[in-house]
Amino acid sequence: MAICAPHPFLMLCEARLTGTAIKLGAQDMSEHSAGAHTGEVSAAMLKEFGCAYALVGHSERRTCHHEDDQTIARKTRQAIQSGLTPILCVGETAEQRASGSTEEVLTRQLRSALQSLSPEDLSRLVIAYEPVWAIGTGLTATPEMAQQAHAVIRESVVQRTPILYGGSMKPENALELLSMPDIDGGLIGGASLKADDFIAILRAGQTAASMHQ
Repeated sequence: MAICAPHPFLMLCEARLTGTAIKLGAQDMSEHSAGAHTGEVSAAMLKEFGCAYALVGHSERRTCHHEDDQTIARKTRQAIQSGLTPILCVGETAEQRASGSTEEVLTRQLRSALQSLSPEDLSRLVIAYEPVWAIGTGLTATPEMAQQAHAVIRESVVQRTPILYGGSMKPENALELLSMPDIDGGLIGGASLKADDFIAILRAGQTAASMHQ
């Protein structure tokens, strides 16, 4: 388990998580290692606060901040080169799903981010599938829909890279989703702000893991 916190709270989280089994991550990072980039937070800065992970290419960064595939590819490489594990987020919009473009979109996003990575680099990567249409809308992909998308991602990655589902996972659907063969975990948003819900999802993950063994 890892907590990906906003940058202003990293120091507080580092202090609270030290000595626990919970890792620390950031919600974004700069594509630059150094230089005059006012307001940017580099991977080196994140490591100073004990971060092990960084989200890269979250749907809100793609949509609200207009980050394209090339920018996200550079962030992915920068994270790995700096010793962080990037959690690479990919997913389609409602319009793309309605047009039948889900597989094309996922393949394109993955190909751009992974094309310059070595097999060793891929072993230090986590991928999160987040259907944009299911984030903050109350909608959730059925377990079968989520599994289908995860299978597409799995085919694009040679290594046994962990793939997380990030589309409104809740206590009510966590076990069914996590029981799918290619869903390795969850990227939890709103439910992580409610301790009881988050703990329930963690327990569902433990149950699903025992079922897979």
